[in-house]
Amino acid sequence: MSRILSLFAAVVIVAAGGPIACAEEAKNVSGPLDFKVKDIKGKELDLSQYKGKVVLMVNVASRCGYTPQYEGLQALYKKYQDKGLVVIGVPANEFGKQEPGTNEEIAEFCESNYKVTFPMLSKVVVKGQGINPVFEFLTSKEKNPKFGGEIKWNFTKFLIGRDGKVAGRYEPAVKPESDELDKAITKELEKSAK
Repeated sequence: MSRILSLFAAVVIVAAGGPIACAEEAKNVSGPLDFKVKDIKGKELDLSQYKGKVVLMVNVASRCGYTPQYEGLQALYKKYQDKGLVVIGVPANEFGKQEPGTNEEIAEFCESNYKVTFPMLSKVVVKGQGINPVFEFLTSKEKNPKFGGEIKWNFTKFLIGRDGKVAGRYEPAVKPESDELDKAITKELEKSAK
């Protein structure tokens, strides 16, 4: 009986687009921009539209000591947007429960406090059970050996080059206005898309 139940469960999972469908998708993944996600308003967003640009993907939170970095992220976006930089904010609540709000509350907070105009995604899990596939890729030592590893806190920054590959990782203490990050972004922006 348990064998029949196991077979039935496997059929249901496959029919629902479960692990086998995910495995098929995973075969076609060569970088973090090969995923579809939801934006802060719940609409599907295909990250592949940002290939050829330089992307700074940051897990963000509204009630963190690093929250004022929103200002620096917006300044970076404004400074380099016309040259091909896209900053993407990704709300997450794994670190000190510092992003407890709904997507609507987060969007309102970002707009009213920091005048954020860069793309924001829906709140996701960036560490542990239920991790979002983009962050599973970014933190995987197998898929991203040079820059993988578990995220330690809010405002970890992943720099993705024009080629769609991860070009750098910056811990929360590295401010958006730091020379280190500015130089890395400039270097990637100077490269042509392949």
